[in-house]
Amino acid sequence: MPSPFTAEHEDLRASIRRFVETELRPHAARWEEERWFPNEVFTRAGELGFLGLKYPESLGGQGGDHLHDAVWAEELARCGSGGVAAGLGAHTGIATPPIWTFGSPDQHARYLAPAIRGECIAALAITEPDAGSDVAALRTRARPVDGGWVVSGAKTYITNGVRAGVLVTAVRTSGDGGHDGISFLLVDADQPGVRASKLEKLGWHASDTAEIAFDEAFAPEANLLGERDQGFRLIMANFQWERLLMALGAVASMQLAFERTVAYARERRAFGRPLTGFQALRHRLADIATTIHAGRCVTYDALERFVAGENAVEQVTMAKLITQRSAFEVMDACLQIHGGAGSLREVEIERMARDARLGPIGGGTDEIMREILSRTLGL
Repeated sequence: MPSPFTAEHEDLRASIRRFVETELRPHAARWEEERWFPNEVFTRAGELGFLGLKYPESLGGQGGDHLHDAVWAEELARCGSGGVAAGLGAHTGIATPPIWTFGSPDQHARYLAPAIRGECIAALAITEPDAGSDVAALRTRARPVDGGWVVSGAKTYITNGVRAGVLVTAVRTSGDGGHDGISFLLVDADQPGVRASKLEKLGWHASDTAEIAFDEAFAPEANLLGERDQGFRLIMANFQWERLLMALGAVASMQLAFERTVAYARERRAFGRPLTGFQALRHRLADIATTIHAGRCVTYDALERFVAGENAVEQVTMAKLITQRSAFEVMDACLQIHGGAGSLREVEIERMARDARLGPIGGGTDEIMREILSRTLGL
């Protein structure tokens, strides 16, 4: 399939890859061990213009498009840490887009511009302990008070939730359930009414995934994002780009794992010859390459449709579904080819296999993706 990227996008890719190879990858293993990466990484990415690729120059962005952001997502997959890629990607790909799309000029100035500079880290706070894929069941409530809103409730699995300066928070502003009555508030995290606790995970170790408790937290009236009680529309609008970014990252991760595994198989010798001298192993690598190409074709097709303004729900859902499960299976296969070495921390495939397991869960589970597809297909 022809690439959707132009020469300009490829120039950007080279620039991002230099940043990833020289400023992220050398520190990735240590950040994984420390279960954290410095906030200064956001500031540095902001200085280089990578946090505002698709936002207007008037706000400090680069004035690009979604394809520029797609390049960013692909190259982050090569940084050596799923947690670093998740933290930076969540900031640019899922937390700041609602502020741009639904925010007022005042909200752009107070939150989006600092986020583009990397000075204000953003997190999207939707999922709750009892409301994951069932967004309509969320119970975090905002009640009106003089000058704004008071928020009480809990969120969980929130990427950047510990370090965030602003939480783009889904709340119930009316009713007791259902899609109606959901609104979004920009909640400042540095207040007594907000408490974040870091969660330990199977993968993405360097990212801060948090459980957040809101205890009478305050958000001024000016921090209502979009229209009151119309937040479900915001959630649905954001999902498509989030799922596309996950697909792009998964394909790029599979490609990297394949490259590393081929190099290992050529060097590792058994029974007097390299592993690539065995037909069974060569065929397994051929299958992996085919899986990656198929995932890339589906993903790029969905990306082009999305960028063209089409209703690409069906194609985006397919891309998310096929790439996440494929990535986990490809990582498992690559680990198997590495043999005992694949289980060692110092061999990157061990980390990649752990990180890939979240893909079929995050951004909408495989089961939800199949349900969406069954509806779009009229089944």
